Amino acid sequence: METTWDPYLAACPCRDVLDLVANKWTALMVGVLARRPHRFGELRREVAGITPKVLTQNLRSLERDGLVSRKVYPTTPPSVEYALTPLGESISGYLIALNNWTAANFDDIKRARAAYDAAQEAAPQPVG
Repeated sequence: METTWDPYLAACPCRDVLDLVANKWTALMVGVLARRPHRFGELRREVAGITPKVLTQNLRSLERDGLVSRKVYPTTPPSVEYALTPLGESISGYLIALNNWTAANFDDIKRARAAYDAAQEAAPQPVG
């Protein structure tokens, strides 16, 4: 019998997976890996702004959760290639859609933020 997981419950252990896949770096890394497998340096260049430490941490988490595979080639020095697994491919469409939605709607979000900030500045400040 399979367990039913509910990420809306505070004690549900599946929340850590939600934390991983909802992470901005994960969304960007999966989007890049959906195109084709990449070596570490290639992935780092394609995901602009990510540090080697954060990239390593995220790759390890994605590999641990079965979303990314790591293949070591017996070269000198060793080459390592990362690719999405079938499980990783199954979520890639959602994360790519989220990335695309963000880019398509960012102008509206910027306008909403500016309007909100202006309203906050114009509102009387509480005394106290």
